[in-house]
Amino acid sequence: MSAVLAILRAGPLTTIQDEGRFGMLRHGISASGPMDRGAFEQAGRSGRGGIEMTRAGIEFRVASGQCQIGFAGGDFTITINGAPAQWLGMARLGAGDVVSITPGAWGNYGYLRFDTDLMAEAIMGSIATSSRARLGGVNGRPLQVGDVLELAEQGTATKSAAPAHTAEGPLRIVWGLHADLFEPLQRQKFLEASFDISSSMDRMGVRLNDSCCVFAGTNILSLASDAIVPGDVQILGDGTPIVLMRDHQPTGGYPRIATIITADLDRFAQLRPGTAIAFTPVTVEHAQDLLRSRR
Repeated sequence: MSAVLAILRAGPLTTIQDEGRFGMLRHGISASGPMDRGAFEQAGRSGRGGIEMTRAGIEFRVASGQCQIGFAGGDFTITINGAPAQWLGMARLGAGDVVSITPGAWGNYGYLRFDTDLMAEAIMGSIATSSRARLGGVNGRPLQVGDVLELAEQGTATKSAAPAHTAEGPLRIVWGLHADLFEPLQRQKFLEASFDISSSMDRMGVRLNDSCCVFAGTNILSLASDAIVPGDVQILGDGTPIVLMRDHQPTGGYPRIATIITADLDRFAQLRPGTAIAFTPVTVEHAQDLLRSRR
């Protein structure tokens, strides 16, 4: 191994992630992977896997060996052995070095990538931690104080990607599988209304506050279950909108009025509670063009 990292502090839902375990929905397992895929790539592209931290940040010590790290994501403050470093960057670490990361002004997720692979057992082709299925990472759970992470031998210089371009303004959606079950006036109100990000959020989903009462009195309580994708805007039986995220359940029986397009889902994941959002529709073809342009 090239280095051993000892976790000294880890915020809630800090997990090991990689690109995800795709093709497993037929087995009831969502892909997982980073909540902000663009930031995950920006942190580095050399080694397999990385650490996804939440707003509370993380602190770790290099117990032995040496490694290079890259870091990206929302706004965070990073110190190395107590000395401030510039967030969004790289650093070379040796035995005894202590890295401490604390929250900044915006964003929910930050990423640490390394110049070599994180040593973790691959399950269904991935080391990504699934909070729902309890697979991957360290025993399928978030990182905690006392965990020890090992890095593989033969690291290469961490290669960071350019920051992904993200649009501002309303979140772009395509109409969902069940959009036609909602009255035209209600769909129009959905586009004209402002919603707030609630404090009820995790890797499975983000609830929205519907202060404009767009879905008050909605009587489409349940449907036959069918497949779900990240970004689906599902309307629960009490009229609460919830945006399904990377650890979503494989199927759902509540109507999905729309889906946030992939090109905007990273931006949505970084929005903190209390942030006002709005939606605007685009065609599937336009959404695909935007995704291709990012790649």
